[in-house]
Amino acid sequence: MNKYEAEFSNLVKSFRKKHMGKGPRKISTTFCRNWAICEMEGNLSPVEKFIASADDGRQMLRAARTEMVKEMYRKNHPVEMEEFLQCEFIDLFVDIDIEKDFGMSIFVFNEDIGEKFIK
Repeated sequence: MNKYEAEFSNLVKSFRKKHMGKGPRKISTTFCRNWAICEMEGNLSPVEKFIASADDGRQMLRAARTEMVKEMYRKNHPVEMEEFLQCEFIDLFVDIDIEKDFGMSIFVFNEDIGEKFIK
């Protein structure tokens, strides 16, 4: 992870903390073409871990987590990320493995950030 990818990870963590109350414990970002691919560990709160102890709780939590994160970015446009990368945020793809407490988010931008920031 280079310094731009590390800074993007920090922006994602602070954005989630600001809008969800808690950010992931660890984020690793990789720029590839017009994507910023973020691998995240330690996403779940203690209450969410308790809910996930039941089978139906895991499924409910996964659906809520993926949809709520996408909705959060729709309602709160990530201006800080756009300013940092000097390009436009287009879309977000999100998934989480509740049992492993491991998630991935793929941020899509309108420019090739891989070429722009990987030297």
